[in-house]
Amino acid sequence: MAALAAVCALALLAPGAPSADAASAAPRAGAEDAVTAQVRVAAASTTRIGEIAAADVAAMSTREKAASLVMAHIPSTDPAVLQAFMRSTQAGGFILMGANIPATEDELRVITDALTIDPALPPLIGIDEEGGDVARLPWDRFASSLTLKTQPAADVERAFAGRGALVQRAGIGVNFGIIADVTPDAGHFIWRRSFGWPPEQAADRVAAAVTGEGTQALSTLKHFPGHGAAAGDSHTSIPTTDLPSAQWRAVDAPPFVAGIAAGAPIVMFGHLAFTAVDPAPASLSPEWHRILREELGFTGVTVTDDLGMLQASGHPGYRDPVANAVAALAAGNDLLLGVMFSTPETAAAIIDGVVAAVESGSIPQTRLDEAATRVHALRLQLAGAGRGMLPCAACAPAD
Repeated sequence: MAALAAVCALALLAPGAPSADAASAAPRAGAEDAVTAQVRVAAASTTRIGEIAAADVAAMSTREKAASLVMAHIPSTDPAVLQAFMRSTQAGGFILMGANIPATEDELRVITDALTIDPALPPLIGIDEEGGDVARLPWDRFASSLTLKTQPAADVERAFAGRGALVQRAGIGVNFGIIADVTPDAGHFIWRRSFGWPPEQAADRVAAAVTGEGTQALSTLKHFPGHGAAAGDSHTSIPTTDLPSAQWRAVDAPPFVAGIAAGAPIVMFGHLAFTAVDPAPASLSPEWHRILREELGFTGVTVTDDLGMLQASGHPGYRDPVANAVAALAAGNDLLLGVMFSTPETAAAIIDGVVAAVESGSIPQTRLDEAATRVHALRLQLAGAGRGMLPCAACAPAD
């Protein structure tokens, strides 16, 4: 629990004490008969968390650092199987797909609890909970982009506040749920999931979604640099466009800029080729990572879209999942996410591949340390917010 103690300040409140002033709360009359107390968790500053993360990462082995960058997946709802997988791989994250979602929220909390080996350093448990066409939680009844794409930003904020609460209640820290792609083409496969047109209005809705999720979930903007300009479905191909970079900045960039300004801590890179910038997919492009960080000012964690999609594209250069993961890390991704074609052995193979790449010098030690520090800081942020500790078994709305 050392990391949690370093990041959090815990104050016990007497029952009935005003929650807005935890530090000065005093027992009220009759409180001596109480048998329970509230716990308020006060997170350390972002700067302090970064310092702690850097110190922790400096003490890790190369393999521990590499493992922390893997967001793994296996298809199971067996808590024992999932916990054994996380213990054996030491993966820094796990993405919940349909095959991991049981029938009830209570059962899902058992699963996320099993995935959390150490509440002082909870894994980044992620889910694609956009609502509408992409909803993993069957009990998510909040409005999605299907209707929100024509509604005021305030409606988006309310819907995603509710969605973020569902994610939090289930013990999930990361929502890969905010589509920042834009297209005016109703025939484009991303159109139903996007927040409408023109880009300026979509940008307002993206920012509202980030604001709505707030501290309840770590919001993710996807799929940078924007799926709308590149025709095709990246689940089965590498969509490609020769769109000039100036046009990208005017049309596709605004929703990402707005989401970053609203505080989104994660950006997901798409397997999309914008050949005017780089012939390689953006997920494997150092130049696109430079643009995101230097030109758009993003300082958070970057994550790949499912690396298995590169294999599914049929491109001969992307047949090797380990080589794809190593190339993605070298390009600038911090988290390496894999679902398609993954087996229980895939995570360990990727970790081995990253270690070998660092030891051979093909990935600089500084790149590994940079990525591991960003991911570790995000996990400490979850710990500092008490997210390694599950909600009550039967949560009820606060008064």
